[in-house]
Amino acid sequence: MTINPDDILQSILESLSHMDYIKPDDIPNIDLYMDQVTTFMDAQLSTAKRYPEDKVLTKTMINNYAKNRLLPAPDKKKYSKEHVLILIFIYYFKGFLSITDIQALLGPLAKKYFKNQEGLNIEALYREVFSMEKEQIELLKDELLADYQTAQQTFADAPEEEQENLRLFSFLCLLSFDVYVKKQIIEKIIDSFPSV
Repeated sequence: MTINPDDILQSILESLSHMDYIKPDDIPNIDLYMDQVTTFMDAQLSTAKRYPEDKVLTKTMINNYAKNRLLPAPDKKKYSKEHVLILIFIYYFKGFLSITDIQALLGPLAKKYFKNQEGLNIEALYREVFSMEKEQIELLKDELLADYQTAQQTFADAPEEEQENLRLFSFLCLLSFDVYVKKQIIEKIIDSFPSV
């Protein structure tokens, strides 16, 4: 069985078109117990899981986040809407940042804006950041297409039967390099933050 890179690219672009985030209005306005939080997150982010059996969030993860001061402590074992919003940020960051980096990034924000009644709060920050999503997805699609086209120009001298897999490898290398560079930039910015 051969892999058709064009089909893979089309599948990726199609999935990006359907990518969405959890809207603050979808989060219950009542405080939730941990089981309710994990069930909610699993249902809302199920399309982001690589394998159906993967867990988006577990009780152990939530306890560790609270223990490591990534997440403010629950109030009488209940988690507010703001807790859920912070957990969503953690979910997105944990794929490429260390717990220490996430703490350095979110700690000052939680300290200043969690349960803030005047001015900005966690929900306002979340709404502002995720309002950029649609535009960024369109830009990402353009970048993916450009990288794919660049990769299709590689390995012209390789045996014809090997070119397809080698070009797919080139495409993966371009994507990986992009992730690597952006991760380095993120870490440098985080390192410049004042300590909590």
